[in-house]
Amino acid sequence: MTESPHVFVTIDEVGGIVGATFGPSTWREIPQEDIDVYAQLSGDDNPIHVDAEAAAKSPYGGRIAHGMLTLSMVVPHLREIYRVSGTSTGIVYGFNKIRFPNAVPTGARIRVRGEVANVTEISGGWQVELALTFEVEGATKPAVYAELILRHYR
Repeated sequence: MTESPHVFVTIDEVGGIVGATFGPSTWREIPQEDIDVYAQLSGDDNPIHVDAEAAAKSPYGGRIAHGMLTLSMVVPHLREIYRVSGTSTGIVYGFNKIRFPNAVPTGARIRVRGEVANVTEISGGWQVELALTFEVEGATKPAVYAELILRHYR
């Protein structure tokens, strides 16, 4: 398949999208306010996320977003660049691999691009593996690399 800014297909076309690339999505900021809310909800109050003074002394030189917060932002990014219509439901089935090779500083912007790595027919639909890269604006290394598994049912 050829490179495209998005993969928008129907459930009947899913079997033919292996190798399709898509993205990037638009840039989205991760403000400290979101990091603080995530810390409160998740219980992950590591000082590198919430304490400006402690984080300034860390190897990052300031507060950073949680890796899992960054990963959880996949939904609004994917809505822009990947869609399967004509389904009865779609679910996140899991992940094969997740890596956090780079920190996301407070206030930095991220975006997502991806490739359809594999498609498998399952009972009632399709399982799709997406190789996703979360880029940080101005950085040379991505913030997240994740192999997301979705299931789309007829």
